[in-house]
Amino acid sequence: METGVSLAQIMRPGRRSIIMTTFEELYNRLVKASVQNHLDEELEQATQDGFDPHHLDCLLNPSKYAPVIRIGDCDCTDKSNTSCAGKCLFDALYRDENGNISINKDLCVGCSECVNNCHAKKLTESRDILPALAAIQHAQTPVYAMVAPAFINQFSSDVTPGKLRSAFKKIGFDGMVEVALFADILTLKEALEFDKNIQKEEDYQLTSCCCPMWISMIRKVYKQLIPHVPGAVSPMVACGRSIKTMYPGAITIFIGPCLAKKAEAREPDVSDSTDFVLTFQEIKDVFDFAGIDLASMPEDERDHSSRAGRIYAGTGGVSEAVQSTVARLNPDRKISVRAAHADGVRACKEMLSSALEGKLTANFIEGMGCVGGCVGGPKALIPKEEGRKNVFEYGNTATYPTPIDNPYVIELLHRLGFDTVEDLLEKSDIFTRQF
Repeated sequence: METGVSLAQIMRPGRRSIIMTTFEELYNRLVKASVQNHLDEELEQATQDGFDPHHLDCLLNPSKYAPVIRIGDCDCTDKSNTSCAGKCLFDALYRDENGNISINKDLCVGCSECVNNCHAKKLTESRDILPALAAIQHAQTPVYAMVAPAFINQFSSDVTPGKLRSAFKKIGFDGMVEVALFADILTLKEALEFDKNIQKEEDYQLTSCCCPMWISMIRKVYKQLIPHVPGAVSPMVACGRSIKTMYPGAITIFIGPCLAKKAEAREPDVSDSTDFVLTFQEIKDVFDFAGIDLASMPEDERDHSSRAGRIYAGTGGVSEAVQSTVARLNPDRKISVRAAHADGVRACKEMLSSALEGKLTANFIEGMGCVGGCVGGPKALIPKEEGRKNVFEYGNTATYPTPIDNPYVIELLHRLGFDTVEDLLEKSDIFTRQF
């Protein structure tokens, strides 16, 4: 679903523009106009003021581009430009015929390292908010906000999950779902996989159910380790697929701190789950332009996830969740979970290399592409230390410690056609992925 005015319509033959508006200025103007339902008029006015057609196309049609976009010509010195092309772990950067950095859409995983290291600030994150707003405004089916486990207190400590749910409904969503509930389900699946597959002291398992950067590193750089990765989708994918199974035709919009989720949502084998991925910053802009005071919204509280699912967003959270769930499933197990975890691309690479060399004694290996875990994502709104503290405190308020104790997990699985929790070990169209 796209906006009502195309780039071709705006840039009619004979119309000349003096490029004056920056990418950020154009973004703010158009998002504000979209929220206030006068986008077409603002596009016309922007034409008079001058804009870069490439900027506009990136905003109107983000699916055409990688999660990272270039918003200006490279003008770095020979000394400073060495930090760009050739340093991408996934080989997504190259120089075009004009010497500008270009991003390969098919290879970019959205790690944002290039954005952070671009001295000239000519690289930025893709913005999906305009087509997402258009989808909300013209929807004929329910629209659900799927919020990442890292969301707690991102919009201030005064904004409870219930207040945030009310705010989403005010801007046109039919409901808000905490993805932590589906982290519960994936925790249960990985715990069952561990209990089934780890039978000898030398056996080990790599988590598959959280960070898309971690999975991309394994699939593209450390392929030899794929046999140790269970075929589980991420909580985002599980959430989107479950919603669409229960409410056919529903529109699903994931909201979190992660740029890599934009790339994950486009991967062919899981693209059926999530229609749009927005960052915390993008949705905050919508709330701000709509004049919504989040702290004053009424409470619409729903408590469905366990502690295990809520702590996914912090480094070590997945390991702790699986560890406690394995112990709950099989308390007499002779081989317990011995976890190792790393955060940040460099640390993840070192840990994966150690696994290949047989130097790890751990039997459950967790990696997070961002330092601190998801709470350290590039579009988090608060410092990662504060985010991690909030996530674990929120986990401690959960009614249930593990997903096996959570009646909402059991009820949801039944609604989705799983008669027993053990059925999660079987291949399914919702929770299984082939690596």
